[in-house]
Amino acid sequence: MDQPALLEMKGICKEFPGVKALDNVSLTVRPGTVHALMGENGAGKSTLMKCLFGIYSRDSGTITLDGKEVNFKSSKEALENGVAMVHQELNQALTRSVMDNLWLGRYPKVGGIMVSERIMAQRTKEIFEQLEVNVNPKTIMSTMPVSQRQMVEIAKAVSYNSKIIVFDEPTSSLTETEVEHLFKIINMLRDKGCGIIYISHKMEEILRISDDVTIMRDGTWVATKPAKDLTMDEIIRLMVGRELTNRFPPKTNKPAEVILEVEHMSGKYTRLKDATFQLHKGEILGIAGLDGSGRTEVLENLFGAMTKGGGTIKLHGKEIKNHSPRESIKNGFALLTEERRATGIFGIRDIKENTVISNLKSYLMGGICLSEKKMKEDTDWAIQAMHIKTPSQKTQIRSLSGGNQQKVIIGRWLLTKPEVLLLDEPTRGIDVGAKYEIYELIIDLANQGKGVIMVSSEMPELLGVCDRIIVMSGGQVAGEVDAKTTSQEEILTLAAKYV
Repeated sequence: MDQPALLEMKGICKEFPGVKALDNVSLTVRPGTVHALMGENGAGKSTLMKCLFGIYSRDSGTITLDGKEVNFKSSKEALENGVAMVHQELNQALTRSVMDNLWLGRYPKVGGIMVSERIMAQRTKEIFEQLEVNVNPKTIMSTMPVSQRQMVEIAKAVSYNSKIIVFDEPTSSLTETEVEHLFKIINMLRDKGCGIIYISHKMEEILRISDDVTIMRDGTWVATKPAKDLTMDEIIRLMVGRELTNRFPPKTNKPAEVILEVEHMSGKYTRLKDATFQLHKGEILGIAGLDGSGRTEVLENLFGAMTKGGGTIKLHGKEIKNHSPRESIKNGFALLTEERRATGIFGIRDIKENTVISNLKSYLMGGICLSEKKMKEDTDWAIQAMHIKTPSQKTQIRSLSGGNQQKVIIGRWLLTKPEVLLLDEPTRGIDVGAKYEIYELIIDLANQGKGVIMVSSEMPELLGVCDRIIVMSGGQVAGEVDAKTTSQEEILTLAAKYV
């Protein structure tokens, strides 16, 4: 590591009310390298990057970029000085086109006055061709899947010709093919001399793509080592401060009788064409499939978040309609959505409000006012049960790490005591230690006789946690496999059946 540093962050400290988020953290990134930044949720990774990117002002410490000390006051200033960041939680203008999102705030102009659509289209075409991104620049963002929107965000970061690019959980919503494409882009940027900071909880990716690895724990620096000198077990030990011998808890649940029957369910305005399956009491049913296969649509149609085109849903042998999420909750369903920022959290509200929001009727006293005492007790339960790292119940949820936000939402739904829990990418962007805790919760719910349906892009997760897996392809069920006896190859073959 004797190469001159492209970026040096030394002694960075940042404190929020009631919590020291960063305590004397240092990070050195060499040109032409991928530097992985790892740690559990709440370790301070994203806070450190936000201090670099001008979103947060640091309390102390220095940042040197290309030999010059910098102190960015905004993300715009950071971008203009060669630092770009692809955020885990996409923050895009969804009603605007891909092209508008790419050039927002820096539209090319003719004569310094008129925005030039022609120049904008040409530059977008050049960037997409360079990165081999197959997206129509005129497509409205809201009509695209999360994975394609993620690729647009990556293209936007590259378009700034940045010296440093931060990728925060870039593969959390990408398919395996798209991950390979992303790695190709990263290798191209590395060859051009860029410094890449790569935040991910996926160990296999880290060991494959990284040159150097820095590990953080509880807001402090733990270690920086060459990636070639590290193993998965060593990374986990440094991250969590203890050995984690198994990635998945033992499956102690025992599926019993059928509680949910879905027959020929289709979506009116979605990709879902035909889904027929059963869910047993105490069973964890996985849904696999490629991006765009209709996995998420199965859950959203079950929960009444989308308009059904046809088919029947029976709970305990009785047909139910689930026309809306409100009706679904009454019928004992709960849905953890894929995009927590857009459809999961109420960002400006506190932990307590986010925890109790789906269960307000149970806190009514005399049908008039809410019991503050009961709401606080249930929020305390959720914080303890989910191991949520937060200074207090009154902390705004948007100030928590992504993984801790996810835990709050899971706690919220558990308080509704659902019979059928629908989980869409429940461990997306969550560290290995927290994942294990969530797997334990899922298995515990199954042990209590709940039925769980879980969508995941991570094949090992489906195989490690689920009892059965149905595979979606082209909007319909392509097959069903036993998680104990199947293989990734069999699942992928089924996933490509109707593509």
